[in-house]
Amino acid sequence: MKSKQSKNNFKRKNNSGFKSDFSKRRGSTNKNRPNRRRKGQAVIDPNNLIKKAVPATETASVDRRKFSELPLEKQLKDRIERKGYVHMTEIQDKTIEALIEGDDVMGIASTGSGKTAAFLIPIINQQLTFDGSFQALILVPTRELALQVEEEFKSLTKGLGMFCTSLIGGTNIQKDMQRLRRTNHLIIGTPGRVIDLIKRRALNLRPFSTLILDEFDRMLDMGFADDVMHIISNMQNREQTILFSATENGKQKALIDQLLHEPKNIRVSSGNTSAEHIDQDIVRIQNGENKFDVLLDMIRKEDFDKVLVFAETKRWVAKLTEKLKKAGISADEIHGDKSQGYRKKALNRFRSGNVQVLVATDVAARGIDVDDITHVINYELPQSMESYIHRIGRTGRAGKAGKAYTLVD
Repeated sequence: MKSKQSKNNFKRKNNSGFKSDFSKRRGSTNKNRPNRRRKGQAVIDPNNLIKKAVPATETASVDRRKFSELPLEKQLKDRIERKGYVHMTEIQDKTIEALIEGDDVMGIASTGSGKTAAFLIPIINQQLTFDGSFQALILVPTRELALQVEEEFKSLTKGLGMFCTSLIGGTNIQKDMQRLRRTNHLIIGTPGRVIDLIKRRALNLRPFSTLILDEFDRMLDMGFADDVMHIISNMQNREQTILFSATENGKQKALIDQLLHEPKNIRVSSGNTSAEHIDQDIVRIQNGENKFDVLLDMIRKEDFDKVLVFAETKRWVAKLTEKLKKAGISADEIHGDKSQGYRKKALNRFRSGNVQVLVATDVAARGIDVDDITHVINYELPQSMESYIHRIGRTGRAGKAGKAYTLVD
């Protein structure tokens, strides 16, 4: 019989380019515009949002190894092959083996670069090779991202007898408690629901040895940091910690240093610039123009097939969606006031092409993995460059071309 790896091997731990396409626009100044930026809030320079896309070159077959070359269990390799994965992306190529070895890793790579598979594949491989139980916890900032990770895990483990559970708000907590009575190899959750289940003594994190913070910059900000640290305090047998994101916040360095032990720091992107393969531009709203009409003119263009529109507030998301519907555009919305069931259905309708436009708050900037989004439109300037990077990363997935526009008053 093949010898099993021991857990003890783990380490502790310009307006340019947009010219006059939308020149036939009418309306009164300042009408149909969201409230302006809050006092003291940083302002993004719109000129930094103009970038001509650099065509992505196909280098995978030349520069990157195949998954078949990795030291993975055959059962897992077979399932990777069935998904059509052949060559690794750069972040996968540089992190998977370190994660298999049990190293702590902090990985920075642009959205759509394969980060989810980069940390799931080593986790699954460890579950296949360890004697005894091996359990991992993945914390994510949004419900949509939790469901995305769960779907990827299930597709990679089909037929292997592995179980995972997503613990997210907006769902029946009694059903969560029932699912936690079985052994789950992987728990994926948003911090609030995870803490709720810990307090109810339905979730015991003592057996969990691996922690992953997906979109760690968001997980360690002021909105989640206390909850995340509370959860970590319940992981008394944590042996490996993995941080992945498309962006990073330098102010979190001290906290990150507390979490990681002799980590491998792997940066495929800088963490503070947008993807090179996304064509980016701004559309200035001139005096006398109606901002919504400008948006509508854009969406009615022939090549705007699958459009994701971002607004800053739930109120404006709802308002824009209603106005688009009245204008004859098939549209739906996602924001925090919508139930999880509604959000899931809206996303599926958008994914299947039943609606042309999905309007969202930043809840969709992290976790929407939809193929072939042709355009991302920011109805107003995002609150931060990090938010902008995650938003426009919803287009141009897996290195494909994408387009992003920001409306500027």
